[in-house]
Amino acid sequence: LIVATNENDILHRFFTTGKYDRKDVQKTISPSMDICVSSNFERYLYHLAGDDPSTLSSWMNAFESTGKLFIRGKKLDEARADFKSAKVDAADTLETIERYHAEEGYMLCPHSAVGVSAVRQLNKTEPSTVCLATAHFAKFGDTCSKAVDPLPEIPKELSRLWSMDTRLSNCPNDANVVQRFVKERIKERIEKHEKKMENHKKQKKFIKNLATVSAAVGVMAMVVSAIRKR
Repeated sequence: LIVATNENDILHRFFTTGKYDRKDVQKTISPSMDICVSSNFERYLYHLAGDDPSTLSSWMNAFESTGKLFIRGKKLDEARADFKSAKVDAADTLETIERYHAEEGYMLCPHSAVGVSAVRQLNKTEPSTVCLATAHFAKFGDTCSKAVDPLPEIPKELSRLWSMDTRLSNCPNDANVVQRFVKERIKERIEKHEKKMENHKKQKKFIKNLATVSAAVGVMAMVVSAIRKR
């Protein structure tokens, strides 16, 4: 497995040096990767600790108190055996977007380009290597246009989003208020759905009654026609 990071390279630093330490987040052109710590990394550390909760607890307590964790020796070798890593900056990201559009006719989003660039850095561009694209480039048009201009045509399904109404709700930084807001919205959605289903049932009943009336009228018409023929 290959770990790709942008300038916020805490995971790359860990897999190359064994040092997992907090640093200020840098704003980059791949914003979804802008992290100072990895939210799921504790799960991997549990595996690295031999599934030993006490070892993991000591590691995480040290990290929470100092902002630093240092893995050495055999454990670091095990981590390096599991993952390779690379750091990709903005210039590499844009160059990768431009290259793949020119050579392959494919537009990478900035996050996907970070992954592809990492694979190239590690010389892993092999038939068995898979890079999973994370988003459509249209979500990051301003950034992608720095590499490819003009951009390819955006799908109609996405271009419609720019003219659609935006729904926005502001909540104070209060967990109880946010919880009440979510519960109220869920209740509104359920009530709206139930009302829609009730209207649907009424429509079905109306159509059924209409069909019954139509059939009765048809039978009466046939009877009248038969009487007239007599």
